[in-house]
Amino acid sequence: MSDPQMKVVIVTPEIPYNTGAIGRTCVALGLELILIKPLGFSLDEKAVRRSGTTYWQHVQLTEYDDWQSFLDDRKPAREALHFFEEHGAQSFYEPDYPQDGYLVFGCESKGLPETILGGMEDRVFNLPMRNPVVRSLNLANTATAVIYQAMRSQLGG
Repeated sequence: MSDPQMKVVIVTPEIPYNTGAIGRTCVALGLELILIKPLGFSLDEKAVRRSGTTYWQHVQLTEYDDWQSFLDDRKPAREALHFFEEHGAQSFYEPDYPQDGYLVFGCESKGLPETILGGMEDRVFNLPMRNPVVRSLNLANTATAVIYQAMRSQLGG
């Protein structure tokens, strides 16, 4: 039996460079990348491969047609789901992330839809911003910061 593995989920990503960069981070840390369709680009596009450099072929990638298909297949425990939004009530520093948890991010322009977040308010986290001029960070930057925080204990931090 293999060790529990954290997973990164992106719901309806729009920008191939962000997805490629997140895929590269997943490869570096041995994480699965789950994409929820529709995608705003083709996975065959040069942009995804370019931002993932030569690593894209090593991404442990799973795709689902929609959020419900993901839930039906994976059946994640509620406490394993961690959603990240600029208006999350809690800081991403607060939770203890399970080794087999799901780190869930929304698309670049709209974030996560209310149909996913409804009833999950206690599972929604934000990255603190010290300057109110900045509402949010780039999706790839946010995901990388979250992933490293979530894996801190596994990485010796």
